[in-house]
Amino acid sequence: MRLTIVGCSGSFAGPDSPASSYLLEAEERTGDGTRTWRVVVDLGSGALGSLQRFADPGSLDAVLISHLHPDHFIDLCGLYVARRYDPLGGALSPLPVYGPAGTADRVLAAYGPDAETELPSVYDVREFSDGGVIRIGPFTVTTRTVNHPVPAFGLRIEHDGVAIAYSGDTDSCPNLVELARGVDLFLAEASFIEGRDQNRGVHLTGKRAGEAATEADARRLVLTHIPVWTDTDTVLSEARQAYLGPVEAAKVGASFLLERVEVR
Repeated sequence: MRLTIVGCSGSFAGPDSPASSYLLEAEERTGDGTRTWRVVVDLGSGALGSLQRFADPGSLDAVLISHLHPDHFIDLCGLYVARRYDPLGGALSPLPVYGPAGTADRVLAAYGPDAETELPSVYDVREFSDGGVIRIGPFTVTTRTVNHPVPAFGLRIEHDGVAIAYSGDTDSCPNLVELARGVDLFLAEASFIEGRDQNRGVHLTGKRAGEAATEADARRLVLTHIPVWTDTDTVLSEARQAYLGPVEAAKVGASFLLERVEVR
């Protein structure tokens, strides 16, 4: 399973990165050879442009939206145009889009009422549930509610013996640790800094992301959703004081190949 960072800026697009978006790819053997499955997790402001560096928008198999803040879903509007009107793309079946209750209404409100009749032919919108399990080709996705001011979900994505957890936007909570239990890679937001940002129930700090990774016994921690006003080195330092495993910050274009290790 390959994870590619499409966008990792927190709250809005920054000078070096779009807002949150992550591409997952995996190969599946078929009778005719192999088939590549592609799933995008979140599609925030500016992410559709960056995504085209790594995948054809017409080749996606699903989009998973963690919550309905614009920095996580708004480029579904642009993807709607790309899939609906591309004269060279040919007819595409409705793309499965998973998200919290109200996702279809939110996309329609953002795009405009002229999409109302066509939206179901472009997106097959399905709702997440707490503790739900979704299968998309070779991927198994488990969803849990997390600690954010709007309905929000963290995800655990598994394939062929490896696992990634994605925090979405959240503060510390038991479901986050459950999702990250023993994962090969924990993609955790770190928007806040200890001592500067006092609001709870909104975002993690680097320290709290590290504490969750330690409690979950995650094998690797990648910090993401770092806003332009948050110093990356500071949240990395906080995380390293709370977690002894490998820690790094997400960067656009970074790619992580996760493979099952055979024990002999």
